[in-house]
Amino acid sequence: MADPELVNTQVTDAVTQTNVKLLGEGPAEGAAMTLQAAAHATSLSMESASQAQGGMQQINNAAVAALITLITSVTPAAAAQKPPAH
Repeated sequence: MADPELVNTQVTDAVTQTNVKLLGEGPAEGAAMTLQAAAHATSLSMESASQAQGGMQQINNAAVAALITLITSVTPAAAAQKPPAH
C-alpha cells in the first residue's frame, strides 16, 4: 500500500474502487458483446435469406410469364394437329 503521508487515502480508495468495479463488470460486458455480435450475425443471415427468397420469386415470375407467352401464342389450328410420331 502507498505511504499514507505521500498519497491521500481518499484518492487511493477511489482508484481501488474503480479498479474493482471494472474487474467486476468486464465478464458481463464481454458476454454482452458476444451476444450482440451473434444477434447481428443472425439478423444478417435472415436478411440474406429474405433477399434470396425475393430473387427466386422474380425468377418464378419470369418463368410463368414466358410460359404464358408460349401458351397464348399457340393458334387453335396448331393445337388441333396431331403431334408427329417418333
